[in-house]
Amino acid sequence: MKLSALLTLFIILTFNMFAQSNSEVPSINIDDFIKLIEKDSSVIILDVRTPAELAGPLGKINKAINIPIQELPDRIDELEPYKDRQIYVICRTQNRSYASSQFLNKNGYNTIYVIGGMTEYYNNKNQNK
Repeated sequence: MKLSALLTLFIILTFNMFAQSNSEVPSINIDDFIKLIEKDSSVIILDVRTPAELAGPLGKINKAINIPIQELPDRIDELEPYKDRQIYVICRTQNRSYASSQFLNKNGYNTIYVIGGMTEYYNNKNQNK
């Protein structure tokens, strides 16, 4: 019985998370993000993937700060120097960057998450070779 109730609660919470309007957290599409980082080298990028993912086939954006989402609450102080700046948050697809942006915005940061994440970044970069 408890397991069933917990499973139902998990499904409802998960559904609510994905059903929320993305207007809560500003976003940027991959084309605009790539244009921005090519034009402005001072853009702050936070990659919330794991170190293993950074070493994987999607690669990484060299100037990105890496704080995996599971470490973000404990390492949020590392972002303090950028609290007055716009921070672009990226992950593999966009789910963790969206959740990270929500967390950071609730803690006084100004974030924009990248729609499509590194998957779209990689596809875009390889398509335009």
